[in-house]
Amino acid sequence: MTDKNHWKSALVLDRERRLISGSTDELAAAIRRGADLRIYTEFRHNEHIDTKSTNRELIKEVADFRVTYLLEDRWVAGIINLRQPIELPHGFGPRPSMSFFLYNQNADQAIARPYLDGQPASGKLGPAPIDDHSEMPKYHQFDGWDSGTNAPSSNFAYDFETYKFLVCDDWTEVYAHRSDGAVLSGAIDVLAEEFARGREVKVGINGLCDDLAGMSVPSMPHEVFVHCGSCYYYTESRQFIAASQPVVRVKPAVPLRYKSLEWDFGWLMPRSDGLVARWLLDPYTLKFHRSESRLAIRWFVR
Repeated sequence: MTDKNHWKSALVLDRERRLISGSTDELAAAIRRGADLRIYTEFRHNEHIDTKSTNRELIKEVADFRVTYLLEDRWVAGIINLRQPIELPHGFGPRPSMSFFLYNQNADQAIARPYLDGQPASGKLGPAPIDDHSEMPKYHQFDGWDSGTNAPSSNFAYDFETYKFLVCDDWTEVYAHRSDGAVLSGAIDVLAEEFARGREVKVGINGLCDDLAGMSVPSMPHEVFVHCGSCYYYTESRQFIAASQPVVRVKPAVPLRYKSLEWDFGWLMPRSDGLVARWLLDPYTLKFHRSESRLAIRWFVR
């Protein structure tokens, strides 16, 4: 069967997260060009899903990381932005929530889980005790945050049998501008023509998470890539506007990790004059708030 989307392996790590093939430079170069990211792993059912089971069946998984980060122009991280937790092989988990798994290029992992059912929270913000994983020796939790709140998170590594970082590197950058809308490369006419032909649109937004770093230290340089849904072109004013898929924002760091009050999620409306309107959700309260900033943007089509 011909793979029309040209997925290929950019980086492969073994169970101990040692390099098997590819390179982090190759992975970063692909993400810099707007490539999509999926990660293939393997694990045993009774080691990862149900430790009381006698079923040692090997499970293969490919997860779709629709939000990608390029930090310091060298470090890649990806976040699953559309997943509801499931209980293999039966159905969904006990509570509705988002399941924002995060993977770094060194296979450090993380999970943030904002609940969506409105149940009262009993915990407090801040560091939380490490969970008991004695029945799951391949699970190595680094820390825990906000246990008992509406949005607990933790950072960890799980010893999957392999990690394959797969990229679909068929996006084309057609337009780029500074935060004030000044053109850096390409042409907005090309973007408008290509989207009108039905091609997909993706954006790379520079400095999207700067405000999460706080005022005390400068934010780490970073670019966040996300797919867009509906797009609009004002033909007389020649302004291009897009509506993004859900974006998970995390305070920039290497490796990228969740921590109390250092992440949120929501939707963006990037505009070709540099304005990015934000409709963000506080994961602890599930209350929305509006904000906006002016940021440099690169526009890709496929």
